[in-house]
Amino acid sequence: MENKRYRLLIIEDDPDVAEMLTSYFRLQDYDVQTANWGEDGVRACQAFPPDLVILDIRLPDIDGYQVAKRLRDNVRTARIPIIFLTEKRERSDRLKGLELGADDYITKPFDVQELKLRVRNALQRASMGPVANPVTELSEGALVDEFLTELWERQTPWAALVVSLEHLDAFKERYGFVTSNDVLRAASRMLQNAVRDAGSGDDFLGHLSPTRFLIVTSPTHINAIRERIESRLGQALDYFYPLKDRIRSDFGERKLTLHTKTVEGAPGAFTDLEHLKNALLAP
Repeated sequence: MENKRYRLLIIEDDPDVAEMLTSYFRLQDYDVQTANWGEDGVRACQAFPPDLVILDIRLPDIDGYQVAKRLRDNVRTARIPIIFLTEKRERSDRLKGLELGADDYITKPFDVQELKLRVRNALQRASMGPVANPVTELSEGALVDEFLTELWERQTPWAALVVSLEHLDAFKERYGFVTSNDVLRAASRMLQNAVRDAGSGDDFLGHLSPTRFLIVTSPTHINAIRERIESRLGQALDYFYPLKDRIRSDFGERKLTLHTKTVEGAPGAFTDLEHLKNALLAP
């Protein structure tokens, strides 16, 4: 955290509180922007996403709950940490904020030192990166890295299946991100079913990238999982297209396709963790 100057957006209609927080966090070497209205705060986030939002609930136009929902519903702002700052003390109010994906909730009057620590902690958590894909809810980022470290150190043979959805970006350009997310979500469910039905019962499924999945199982189960995925998911890809487009021939190489490959491992098979990652990510 010491090497980056973080940007905070304070959405607060009380000018005294907004001025106090702005002055305080600027002294802590944060870049601070303020908005007094909810709509202005949403626009500011979408135009230049901050690293964290401190959000009052009672605002002159839309309330903080609506602001939080709109930030969470937008891909560009969905992962910005949000700390609610409010006079509302009821447990139901706190739960409502947390249900909307708030990272923390502080009631007024507040201790500015405590707020500083909570801001720091939220930024530290965010800097670790996501641990679950927001569309499929499968492990990614730090959790997958942690698993790969364990896999490299494993003293028993294993087998990995890398499943890639090719040309999803082209699909997204034609049909939109909502439809492309539906494809990812459906594909992840089919992968989970294949692992459940043909796997060893103690397998790993996660993301190497947003469109590249990793399955790790025992060598005796890998072929059955692969065959099931290729036959079921491979054949299902055409059905993600509208009926009128399924018979079109102008998609060419940009049509959704499935690519799979296996990597087998044993003690000493990979010189280090980077060697293992390169083997999994290679075409």
